[in-house]
Amino acid sequence: MVSQDAQQPTFDGLAPRRRRKRAPARNPAPNLPIASVVIDVQAAHLGQTFDYLVQERQDQAALPGMFVRVRFGGRLVNGVIWSRSESSLTPMSSLRYLERVIGEHVLVPASLRRDITAIADAFGGTRANIIRLAVPPRVARIEQEQGFLGAAGTPRVLGSEAERGFRHMQASYSHALEIHDALQNNRFQSFVIDALPGVGEWGAVAAWVVASAVEAGKSAVVVLPGAREIADMLHALQRVGLSAFSPATAIRPSDGSGPVRMRYDGDVAVLNASMSPAERYRAYLAISTGRVRCVVGTRAAMYAPVDGNAVFMIVDDAAYQNADGMMPYANARGVLKIRAQSHAGVFVALANARSVASQWEVRDSPVEQTAVLGASTDVHAFPAVTRERSPWIRWLNREELARLADSTAGARVPHTAVRILSRALQSGPVLLSIAQDGVGEALSCAHCHTQARCPRCTGPLQRVGGQDVRCRWCGAAVVNWQCPHCRGQRLRVVRVGAAGTARELQGLFRNVPMVLSSPSQPRGIVESIEDVPSIVISTPGAEPRIRARDGRDAAGYRAVAVLDAWTSLYAPGIDARVDALNAWMRAVSLCTPRTQGGQALLIGETDPAIARSLIAWDSTVLAAKELEDRMQTSLPPVIVAACVWGRRECVMGALSSMGALDGDYATLHTQAGDVPAVLGPVPIAAPRTVDAVELASMRDRVKAIIRVPQSQRRDLARRLHEQSARHVASRQTGELRFQIDPKDLI
Repeated sequence: MVSQDAQQPTFDGLAPRRRRKRAPARNPAPNLPIASVVIDVQAAHLGQTFDYLVQERQDQAALPGMFVRVRFGGRLVNGVIWSRSESSLTPMSSLRYLERVIGEHVLVPASLRRDITAIADAFGGTRANIIRLAVPPRVARIEQEQGFLGAAGTPRVLGSEAERGFRHMQASYSHALEIHDALQNNRFQSFVIDALPGVGEWGAVAAWVVASAVEAGKSAVVVLPGAREIADMLHALQRVGLSAFSPATAIRPSDGSGPVRMRYDGDVAVLNASMSPAERYRAYLAISTGRVRCVVGTRAAMYAPVDGNAVFMIVDDAAYQNADGMMPYANARGVLKIRAQSHAGVFVALANARSVASQWEVRDSPVEQTAVLGASTDVHAFPAVTRERSPWIRWLNREELARLADSTAGARVPHTAVRILSRALQSGPVLLSIAQDGVGEALSCAHCHTQARCPRCTGPLQRVGGQDVRCRWCGAAVVNWQCPHCRGQRLRVVRVGAAGTARELQGLFRNVPMVLSSPSQPRGIVESIEDVPSIVISTPGAEPRIRARDGRDAAGYRAVAVLDAWTSLYAPGIDARVDALNAWMRAVSLCTPRTQGGQALLIGETDPAIARSLIAWDSTVLAAKELEDRMQTSLPPVIVAACVWGRRECVMGALSSMGALDGDYATLHTQAGDVPAVLGPVPIAAPRTVDAVELASMRDRVKAIIRVPQSQRRDLARRLHEQSARHVASRQTGELRFQIDPKDLI
């Protein structure tokens, strides 16, 4: 008889085998069992959607826009459900099930999914590229502590503040009524606004646009260059009655146990890539659920999940911060223009110095509507108001100093400027704006000091290997160069920099407190100063604000001087003149108006178009000249340009395959005749961040520029994407990348 306690004997150290539990049977959902998923894989050749089966128990949770976990390539990866359907082109027996639905909220709503597809098509990327940048990582505790399933926010009634802003716009700017009507309607309209000078003026204009949109029940997205502009914008929005999204009330558990959680509330959320994951996810959820209608931030805010006929505004659209540094290298202006058209909303480009793209949109000739460009309404200040609000601006070049009989014409700060600044110091602080710290190098004519440019493509010249002179854009060697202005044939190297400026000026202004505000200085950027006599030396974008006295509005500098104006003549970028004017106008806008004795000085030689734009506070003078030059030389925005860089073999192979060397893209038809569409290739250095292994694969690294008409933008993006996908799929050694609408062609 066998005992009931008998056990099968085993060897020491070996446990008896346990039976594995059988997984429950999976049944597909009865309705729309196929989920098309965008996989979080950044490879260009995997940019399409992949079909998966939805389990019956996941039917209610697996909504389009939800994040999921799926098996792909033998591993678990994240993805987004893009759509659901009844059938798939893939046989049902080959489809896998979704492993898990992540979260309880739709993080990528339908309108954002449409925008992501349009942006990826316009810039040659994939939807996974955009999702990586647009949607922050999920933080589960934020969903639990906030309870974001509440009702969407209701339209705010701002009343007198919005009406006061509208009266200011009507009295100061043209087409103010047209902007007001556009904010009330539900159709796409585009505006280009040139801001008046004055402390906080651009913020007041932007705040009125946002307040009017919020009052009309619309959402608003405002993209700003940096964190200091975000702080200024939040202050301007608070003045019109909109509060920042912040902790409002404490929520205590009903049973008295557990931690106390804060409930957030407000009208304006900030989206910034530098925010902590929890704060960014909290703001993203508030926007996607409609609890917050206004979004401000850096270029990370351009993907804010707003819905409906929203307002999309960008401030200083020519700023370099608006260009994304990750594939597909989209720029904020183009993204906001695409989204405004998709939402039948309003697009606004607000700046002191108008970009060439904005000038192209407001020109008198018909403008072809494309994904990122189209006709816009020109909104500018009335001449009488401009004269009243702006300081007295003077250009102290050699000709003007000779007329004033100033014997110190060659000095960095001539005697005339010292006298004006000393008089201004009697009543308050003055600002001296200098070029960015660091040393650059450029070539100019030794006789007339005009920047040396390529006779073939008008690109800036550089010295290679100490002797050879080549173009930075097309790489052509330049022999027997001759200046087109003075017919000089000698070149000189110009080195520009701003180190030691404070020590140099201490001898001119004795016993006067000096403040140096620059990212490269020990104190860094000085946020604010007292309204007392002092000299502030600042690099562009680091100008301190003046703290107000007795609760009054923020005061302005009594005088502003722009030093080393000649550095603008040697900057190599295609937007160098626009960037210089933008930096100078931003500094001068902090000066008090001429009715209060404010003066601004531009010291040194510079392009007359830049000087005239600054003196008259009319950036259209320079923008119109820039546009005319680019129409003659076939440069953006007249055409679409794309930079292609990487290993020489890869770049040349891609250009040949897409027809840019000997196909339909090889020739560009211009007003002056047919010209080659490709500039370059030119050698470029490897990135500083690569290691020794990567450096070996980046030998013989070059960059080329391909140009096509605006009407072929979508086709150009498609061809470049196909070449990149083919390169990745074939696992060819070497680098191959591209960028459409680069900030600079160098």
